[in-house]
Amino acid sequence: MNYEYTEIEKKWREYWKEHDTYKVVEDPSKEKFYVLDMFPYPSGAGLHVGHPLGYIASDIYARYKTLEGFNVLHPIGYDAFGLPAEQYAIQTGQHPALTTDQNIKNYQKQFDLLGFNYDLSREFRTCDKSYYKWTQWAVIKFFEHYFNTKDYKAKPITELITEFETSGNANVNAATSYDGTFTAAEWKSKSKKEKSDILQNYRLAFQAETLVNWCPQLGTVLANDEIKDGLSVRGSFPVEQKKMLQWSLRVSAFAQRLLDGLNCLDWSESVKEIQRNWIGRSEGADINFKVLGKDLELTVFTTRPDTIYGVTFMVLAPESDYVPELTTPEQADDVARYLAETKKKTERDRQMDVKNVSGVFSGSYCINPFTNEEIPVWIADYVLGGYGTGAIMAVPAHDERDNRFANHYSLPVVHVYELSNQDDKLSFHDVSKNASTLCTTGILKDLIPKKAISKAIEEVGKKQIGTPKINYRLRDAIFSRQRYWGEPFPIFFEDDIPTPVNESELPIVLPEVDKYLPTDTGEPPLGRAQDWTNSDGHPLELSTMPGFAGSSAYFLRFMDPKNDDCLVSKEAVEYWENVDLYIGGAEHATGHLIYARFWNMFLFDIGVASKEEPFKKMINQGMIQGRSSFVYRIKGTNKFVSYGLKNDHDTQQLHVYVGLVKDDILDIEGFKSWRPDFQDAEFILEDGKYICGSAVEKMSKSLFNVVNPDDVVKKYGADTLRLFEMFLGPLEQSKPWSTSSIEGVHKFLGRFWRLFFNKDIFTVSDEKATPEELKILHTAIKKVRHDTENFNFNTAIAAMMICVNELTKLSCNKREVLDPLVRILAPYCPHITEELHELLGNTDSVFKVSRLPDWDDSLLVENIHKYPVSLNGKLKFLAELPIDMEKDDIEQNIINDERTQKFIAGKTIRKIIVVPRKIVNIVAN
Repeated sequence: MNYEYTEIEKKWREYWKEHDTYKVVEDPSKEKFYVLDMFPYPSGAGLHVGHPLGYIASDIYARYKTLEGFNVLHPIGYDAFGLPAEQYAIQTGQHPALTTDQNIKNYQKQFDLLGFNYDLSREFRTCDKSYYKWTQWAVIKFFEHYFNTKDYKAKPITELITEFETSGNANVNAATSYDGTFTAAEWKSKSKKEKSDILQNYRLAFQAETLVNWCPQLGTVLANDEIKDGLSVRGSFPVEQKKMLQWSLRVSAFAQRLLDGLNCLDWSESVKEIQRNWIGRSEGADINFKVLGKDLELTVFTTRPDTIYGVTFMVLAPESDYVPELTTPEQADDVARYLAETKKKTERDRQMDVKNVSGVFSGSYCINPFTNEEIPVWIADYVLGGYGTGAIMAVPAHDERDNRFANHYSLPVVHVYELSNQDDKLSFHDVSKNASTLCTTGILKDLIPKKAISKAIEEVGKKQIGTPKINYRLRDAIFSRQRYWGEPFPIFFEDDIPTPVNESELPIVLPEVDKYLPTDTGEPPLGRAQDWTNSDGHPLELSTMPGFAGSSAYFLRFMDPKNDDCLVSKEAVEYWENVDLYIGGAEHATGHLIYARFWNMFLFDIGVASKEEPFKKMINQGMIQGRSSFVYRIKGTNKFVSYGLKNDHDTQQLHVYVGLVKDDILDIEGFKSWRPDFQDAEFILEDGKYICGSAVEKMSKSLFNVVNPDDVVKKYGADTLRLFEMFLGPLEQSKPWSTSSIEGVHKFLGRFWRLFFNKDIFTVSDEKATPEELKILHTAIKKVRHDTENFNFNTAIAAMMICVNELTKLSCNKREVLDPLVRILAPYCPHITEELHELLGNTDSVFKVSRLPDWDDSLLVENIHKYPVSLNGKLKFLAELPIDMEKDDIEQNIINDERTQKFIAGKTIRKIIVVPRKIVNIVAN
């Protein structure tokens, strides 16, 4: 009987849906396991075969843990807000909800086709008002809390206000951007607006003027990953740096907790290191430099105060508040021009650009507090305003970027440490904190860097020119977008004071507008809405939240998605706790993972989340790359030359749709029909064929190397696609797609199917299995369970292939062997195994009634040795004998073997050489 995968897979997809096979509820009698895929954003292009890699892996592991007896939560939903849908709406006038819905339906169809075991009763979209109600609720909670640096957690802002009223702010323990002090009396004397403005400096959700990536043509702020080469990814419009009043989240307050939390996570070291660098903890000191001729000090943060003797100039970030104060009239025009140019670059561009050097002299000078020397103050875009104070002391002898800048503008280079390499041409000397080189200057003379740093910080305190400090690179998250398609803020304004709406008014539902563009006066699209006010008639915030808002706590909502009273119930969150396995792309190593961890830590502080960290173990799946194919057109013609002859002509290499190529041979007629401009194409062939070139590249529609999973499923079945993607290589590595190789996996499933059939009749025997059959089975069980547990899916599949091949050779059709084999393959290929499980006489799903089989180590012990028996040095046969048989017994058994008698007929045995557990050689003539 043939393996009719189309009918089988359709049957079981319908069965799972009809019987709610994957629906899960809290069950205290069972141990829980929570498997989660990173929130998918449904694009209009749908899935290509590279996308399901992580989804297949999570599905296998979820099924595997189910068969181990765990109560497994494996939900799916959709990150549905975002700029692409809005831009499409602007172009077509169609509401973004419609295109988003169409895209999601396509994803749902493709997910269903691949047989994923999602609990669809928990599915939601971030654009559902029943979901974003809780995003809005969380923003209100952020607004109502501050970070207490003594207790190291978020606390209600009302506690802070009480302290202001009783003691002022002199002794407040809080993460804040406020640098002034006031007494209780002064606080009480302030107006309501003045108090609100001060509290903005303490709140975890706050409004402040912030430098943002502003795109005038799109009329919105963009995140760094929405920009490339100074242009918006969407529409390729210019982006500039601009200060705007924006909502932000005080992520920086949680920097040390985010750093410390990494130590308890089962994540790859590479991802944890990326997060550590992103958080960027630095220990050093703030040092004050007096500005020559002004009643002003320039404060810089440095991790290397020991190098202060080598400071030959200062550098301000272009956005620094010091710039207008330090720019002299003579330099005003040059500075203005430079600032205008810098606005065209994003902070990421400025950080990544190590080749181009640019800056402008401010006209002012500072005094080095250790040497009393006058040093010029420059403005340069390699210094960023958000790190430290937005100003640096430049030490070109011992900092690479400072060195390039000094060389470019002919500024002095003064070495503080003696060079380990006395090369006169060496202009830059990197000195690590633990280096053994000695300081050559001032009070730090003859000290190694580590001791010199301590001595310099001590001296800074003595001179009262600064303070020791710990700094972080992590910035507060800009939380406003001047877009339509996003969560509305639950904030209204009364007398210009931002105030949360009453929680009973949530959700604030996204209104209808006539266009998805800014208003004529430059307000965000929500400015077009009629009566965009709260219940008392006060205007609501016109910006919407960014894409990451809806994906920062979705993992908690999946625990209790239908709850109308709270984000997640206490019972649900205490049962599911957090995500046991999180699978997704490494591109989220910073943004999403930082924000989700921060959001969860806050919810933990206020008693909503039950665990401080949301994701216990995380795996970043690799990328399935496309195998691109090329044709070679002779320049100036419509004639194409085969790969082996291309060097004989002046050719242009063009990508060709991979569906027109098989084994590198082009379907010429299909190619002519592919595009109108190729209808009259001519071809120079090799041996009657057109051979294409090839390369492994990123899978992309623009490279014509995308393979649609729907087409693969139609031709080979979902189980084949699932198995093949896992068999391509280790989960965390990138690997090329090869359609030709999928045939082997498909044939394996055919061989597995035929173990259960004698021609067209299902034939499974209840006869007891032989030791050899049991050894084959239990070897596979042990390998598959170990490798699946450790995410080595490719080697687990190889073990199953070996098992099936060996059982096929033995014509094994015994229930004692085949039933466990079905169960160990079930997580990988759920459709075919469900069908065989039913044929074996079961009435419920294999994932409801079965458990993974255990292996018996005693069956794996080698108790038989196959002795190669040679006559006069030539191999004649194999003799199976007990592995512990004595040498004399081996010799006697071989002599008595009828095969021996056959081969030595007419000859006399002169000698028998026996090497136990190795060989037997007979010498006869």
